[in-house]
Amino acid sequence: MNAINSISEFHRLLSLPEPRHPLISVINLAESIFLEAEVWKGFVNRFYCVALKREVKGKIKYGQQHYDYDKGVLSFTAPNQVQQLDLQNIECGSGYLLIFHPDFLLQHALANSIHHYGFFDYAVNEALHLSAEEEGDLIMILHKIDKECQHIDKHTQEIMLTQIESLLKYANRFYERQFLTRKNNNSALLNKFEQVIDAYFKTDVKSLLTVHYMAEQMNLSPNYLSDLLRVHTGQNTQQHIHEKLIAKAKEKLSTTDLSISEIAYSLGFEHAQSFSVLFKKKTNVSPLEFRQTFN
Repeated sequence: MNAINSISEFHRLLSLPEPRHPLISVINLAESIFLEAEVWKGFVNRFYCVALKREVKGKIKYGQQHYDYDKGVLSFTAPNQVQQLDLQNIECGSGYLLIFHPDFLLQHALANSIHHYGFFDYAVNEALHLSAEEEGDLIMILHKIDKECQHIDKHTQEIMLTQIESLLKYANRFYERQFLTRKNNNSALLNKFEQVIDAYFKTDVKSLLTVHYMAEQMNLSPNYLSDLLRVHTGQNTQQHIHEKLIAKAKEKLSTTDLSISEIAYSLGFEHAQSFSVLFKKKTNVSPLEFRQTFN
């Protein structure tokens, strides 16, 4: 696997001049020419990338999925994510890449808060589709960042990080809009979510139901699934799983003579104590106290 370690190296691979700042750059895709290099067949960047692509055509592989770019989209990749480009079937079109190294965030609140923006771990086919107005808002921010690169002084980092933070907050807003406006598609996903959970508990449960299992069954990334659920239901995937576990536990406690340990194991818990702790946390009573209300 090839690693692109620096902003400067990335510029060279796109046939661009040296970046004006060593840790951050705004790249105009229309001015870029991908070098025919082995690196694109499988690579990881050591930096964050926010890509606003317009009329890009071609196949890009991110993780285990291919995505056909044929319209304007906004996508995010975190450092060390595996990617592939098919240079035989790609046209750059127009658009911008904002790339910045994690070191650029040091000693700033964004160094910690950037991990709260789940879309950096979305799959490529979960990219954000923008309206013309939304696209204009983001391009304006990118232009401000690019302008700051032209005159580096003691204020540069703070100003650019403020702009990056604004861009990420806009993306949060636009993703929530996308979750809500795609009602038909998302309603089907929510129904499937319930079906997958119900089917899981109808099997001979061997282990606890996990967020990754649910995401895998629905062909979504874990973060995308949790954010989608949060917007529509107010709860993330883990909270939904806990809710279902407690409902199943209450059913077994009130209708069977199974011991607390047997119920815990039947729900996938490895240790009965873990089950009891979760049950009391969610209901304010222990499993035994709950059962006694039915006697």
